[in-house]
Amino acid sequence: MQLLISNDDGVHALGLFHLVQQLVLDHQVTVIAPDRDLSGASNSLTLSRPVKLIEQDNGFLAVDGTPADCVHLGINGALDITPDMVVSGINHGANLGDDVLYSGTVAAAMEGRYLAHHSMAVSLVGKVHFETAAKVARQLVTSIQQLNLPPRCIINVNVPDVPYEHIKGVKVTRLGSRELGGAAIDAQDPRGHKCYWIGPVGQVKDASAGTDFHAIEHGYVSVTPLSPDMACHSAFGTVTDWLRSAY
Repeated sequence: MQLLISNDDGVHALGLFHLVQQLVLDHQVTVIAPDRDLSGASNSLTLSRPVKLIEQDNGFLAVDGTPADCVHLGINGALDITPDMVVSGINHGANLGDDVLYSGTVAAAMEGRYLAHHSMAVSLVGKVHFETAAKVARQLVTSIQQLNLPPRCIINVNVPDVPYEHIKGVKVTRLGSRELGGAAIDAQDPRGHKCYWIGPVGQVKDASAGTDFHAIEHGYVSVTPLSPDMACHSAFGTVTDWLRSAY
């Protein structure tokens, strides 16, 4: 296949190199990634200015924009190739539960939802065994053509930070959840203005059996199908009743 590879940790990230080293063994690979770390960029697009596409010495392409910008350019005319799917990662850290709402890694994969094959986001729950996550990604991408999901669905993969031979298996999971994040941290800029650091992510709230948190905790690769349809379908009846009473 013709793969478009991106990430949110930046074009020089270690996880990106490990991912490319594995996927290039079986596929044609084009890399477009942010020129710097843009973790937490979510699905944002740069609309207030043009973005630059700059070739690196290793053939990767760097964009002075977001992960979603990178993939948007890659599938909307900035390249001479037409990608079959997007693989995003390997993220330096987990994208579990509520993390997917903020994740640039997941957003890059989501931007590839229009392509022939289901896009994939890959994250290592740690920062050591990138080779493990890369091997898992290669195995899953190799068989992706056998996967039949609803249109616009992507796959979110989280891999335990252990040697490959210690992986216990793979589980299909739902998203767990976190508590509210930690309090904002007071700071002051060099000019004396009050500012804040965003606080740490919230503690895990739902890590019950079947969640992505539970799979990782027990040594399994977590594979979660995600959809851009954020409508809460189970609430339609309740909202309908509420509207009847309100109007």
